[in-house]
Amino acid sequence: MMMNFILICLLCGLYGVLARDKDQKGKYSVPILDVKTRHLVVDINQTLLLGCRGRWELSWAFPSGFARDQVQVEETRCGRTSQQYCSLVTVSHSQAKHTGLFRCRYRRRPRRQTSIYVYVTDSQQPFVDHPGMSPDVLYMKEKQPLVIPCRVTHPNVTTTLVKFPSHSLSPDQRNIIWNSKHGFTIRTPTFYYIGLFYCQTVTDGNIHKSRIYFVHRPVSNIMDVYLNSSDPVQHLKGERLVLNCTATGELNTRVNITWDYPGKNNNTGLISKRLLKHRTHMLFYSILTIPKLQHSDRGLYTCRVTSGENTKQQKVNVTIYDRPFIRLKPRRGSVMEVQAGEKSYRISPKLRAFPDPEVIWLKDGMVAAEQCSRYHMDGNSLVIRDVAAEDAGKYTVLVRIQEHELYQNLTFTLLVNVSPQIGEKAVSLQDPGLVPRGSRQTLHCTSHGVPPPHIQWLWHPCPSKGLPAAPRA
Repeated sequence: MMMNFILICLLCGLYGVLARDKDQKGKYSVPILDVKTRHLVVDINQTLLLGCRGRWELSWAFPSGFARDQVQVEETRCGRTSQQYCSLVTVSHSQAKHTGLFRCRYRRRPRRQTSIYVYVTDSQQPFVDHPGMSPDVLYMKEKQPLVIPCRVTHPNVTTTLVKFPSHSLSPDQRNIIWNSKHGFTIRTPTFYYIGLFYCQTVTDGNIHKSRIYFVHRPVSNIMDVYLNSSDPVQHLKGERLVLNCTATGELNTRVNITWDYPGKNNNTGLISKRLLKHRTHMLFYSILTIPKLQHSDRGLYTCRVTSGENTKQQKVNVTIYDRPFIRLKPRRGSVMEVQAGEKSYRISPKLRAFPDPEVIWLKDGMVAAEQCSRYHMDGNSLVIRDVAAEDAGKYTVLVRIQEHELYQNLTFTLLVNVSPQIGEKAVSLQDPGLVPRGSRQTLHCTSHGVPPPHIQWLWHPCPSKGLPAAPRA
């Protein structure tokens, strides 16, 4: 008995699901209009009535030419049991600009909709966009059709596309396609379609023109983006920060430059923009200024440039210091050794300072660069070329930030090792020849080097006939 009860419940549940599914897909799954045709033609100043019925609450979407006070919407409950919703649209004194698509849809399910295209015909004004309207700018995009929207107020109107001043183009339904609801569609537009266009038709022997359309081909090629500082930026607290982001683009390029930075949400930065046109390219400037830096302003600053689907960006890190400073110390002790004859030797201390300090090197109390042309500075380091014995001495680096009265110095001792040399080898000696046996002879050995060399004498006796003699000390 229990099994039968469970089976009945399952069948009832399945029936409910199927019933709901059928209800979703059945009648009124989308609203229904009381007009069955695909389009409707009404005369100017005629009253337009459109009714719509559906399962849920309804709403309308009207052509862009409508003002809210020109249309009246009346909503009621309808059906035999008042379970349905009805909506009636009334447009008194219809005008040509009301031509377009009327859509009835469910308020909470806007994708479920039905529509009808309404032509409000006017023999004196066959174009919805009449010539008295200001020119419209149309953008030609790469690999996309170009639509020139000279819609008409009657489905049977035939038109011609005219490129200013008087070059007429008739639809061929292959590349140039005419549709009274959309206008002219150019399927594969070329550079020819850049310029001024309008549409033209003849009714009762009278020529009528549409508004003018200016077709512009925007270029989105960003050639380069750079900041006025590519290295990390350092500032003191309270100082002013100015970052200039410059984008280079082709002619006709239009870009959008935005900034991301730590104080963006608090609007701490001021942004100014400037445009400069050159003969071959465009320059776009965006200048970010923070008048008074705080610790919260330190971090990463990003300039992002977009044009169409193209994006380029540059970043820089900003550091904020409380006060100026100098930190100076040796890298590997204050005494250094180098071998004479080396091509170059660098004396390089560890130095951190802000703002950038002035650095001067002294040798034995005198400016090093003025003493010898072989001395030159590379950054904060002193480089000695072709090291010689006379380069030994005391080297002092002076670091100062005069505007903040900060000074520090550090002294290094440089020892230059010189390889030992025997002075007699540099002099051409005469062969002493034979000396009497048992006589006294004096041999001289003069040597110099740094550090002082150690001298050792070795005696090599003459070899006996046929036998080599071993050297003795």
